[in-house]
Amino acid sequence: MMKEDYMIYGDVLVFDTTYRTNKYNLICAPFVGANNHRQNVMFGFAFISNEKTESFEWLFEVFTKSMEGKTPVTVFTDQDLAIASALEKVFPKARHRLCLWHLYQNAVSHFGKLKGDKIFNDLFNKCMSGCSNEGQFEECWSSMISTYCLQDNRWFRRLYGIREKWSTAFNKDFFSTGTVTSQRSESTNHSIGFKAKPTTSLSEFYNGAFKKALNRWRDTEKMRDFQCSKAIPNSTIPLTGFLKHASEVYTLTVFKDFEAELIKSFGTSCKMVHYEDGVTLYNVVHDDGVTAYDVVFSSSVNTFITCSCKMFEECGLLCRHCLRIFHMHSVQKIPDCYIKRRWTKFAKEALWDRREGGLEPSDKVGNCVGWRSEIMRRYYNLVLKAQKNNEARAVLEKGYTRDNAEVDTLMTTADSNEEGNSVCSSRSVVTILDPTTAVTKGRKARHKSFLEKGKKRKNTSSSNPSNVVYQSKEFGTVTPNPRLF
Repeated sequence: MMKEDYMIYGDVLVFDTTYRTNKYNLICAPFVGANNHRQNVMFGFAFISNEKTESFEWLFEVFTKSMEGKTPVTVFTDQDLAIASALEKVFPKARHRLCLWHLYQNAVSHFGKLKGDKIFNDLFNKCMSGCSNEGQFEECWSSMISTYCLQDNRWFRRLYGIREKWSTAFNKDFFSTGTVTSQRSESTNHSIGFKAKPTTSLSEFYNGAFKKALNRWRDTEKMRDFQCSKAIPNSTIPLTGFLKHASEVYTLTVFKDFEAELIKSFGTSCKMVHYEDGVTLYNVVHDDGVTAYDVVFSSSVNTFITCSCKMFEECGLLCRHCLRIFHMHSVQKIPDCYIKRRWTKFAKEALWDRREGGLEPSDKVGNCVGWRSEIMRRYYNLVLKAQKNNEARAVLEKGYTRDNAEVDTLMTTADSNEEGNSVCSSRSVVTILDPTTAVTKGRKARHKSFLEKGKKRKNTSSSNPSNVVYQSKEFGTVTPNPRLF
């Protein structure tokens, strides 16, 4: 199932190594993404013994091989230099992005007296994620550096040198689902990183918290899939035109994002700047009268539209500026080329069809649970579609009578369904065993971050003779590798 999810949602990958087990001192390395409900989805989970570049290269190569060579468009990580080097070698075409949350926490330790300066912090945050293009970033950065006399600050110079890895202004052309941090991976670690004693083994970890977390995620996904198949989204405005079409194709979560953009489009104004050969250039202005973006639109047979804000390229959803132009031209449906399948209710249908088509008949019979879930979902959607039309109801009822008779005939003439049932009930059991405990070199303690040093230590219980605070022995932050800056 992880492989199937990666084939659909593996365009954006979040990789984080801030957690490790205690007994074997192994680093936990989850591969995480986002599904069509914007919910965490697990692509894989690895344990590695060190954080060397060679180890990460091996891990990424094995991961890619297991995923039939599919590589991500964007990869989010922390500021580990070894990870960055490995990504550059194994995923040369992928866009490497740094987690902004990690970056800001690290930046605070270099701000010094400026940490309490609100204007400085606002400028720095704008450089991270508030600039709409590279030119605006350069202007904002130059203003910040000159105003606060940071021209000779080595840390800020190094940070500027890798600006394309952390500033959103340089990544508008690369799909990222709108993600800017690796906290998807951190929330993964939080959900499966149960409080562990120093004796916690890998089998206890895998068979305990890890499997429970995966089952919980998958149950949540199934519930949301079911809600999307039967529920009509609540909307603050009438479900007509664009919004009605969006409610039919997008999941409930993504529909809300689309609705928010559509509502914001009502507060914009536009004017035609240029027209030539069926292509029109518009300038769309926000209600503040200052913020403006250019939209290029063509109403030919293949409708074309693009906006300088690059929201569709970055997030996979049409922006308010494009929606404003579509509304002005009375476009009632979202053109197919602007519906990103990974955000739709039907994201998994094509994969299911390909998988079933490549199976032998005996293998198809064995996949009872998956087939049953998929066919029930499809028929349920068909019932919902037909329920308000008497003629459509009659077609379904007639089809059911015909299909039921054909199935009865097939089952009667079959030798026996016992073999099929036995195939369905057979399950392969994978036993996870623990590795041999290795004696590691070096000290086991880790360096505390700038922020942690200011925190007070909690009192430990006197009943603990070894003075070990088991509550803190979770899959905790490890000693960091050399950083990019």
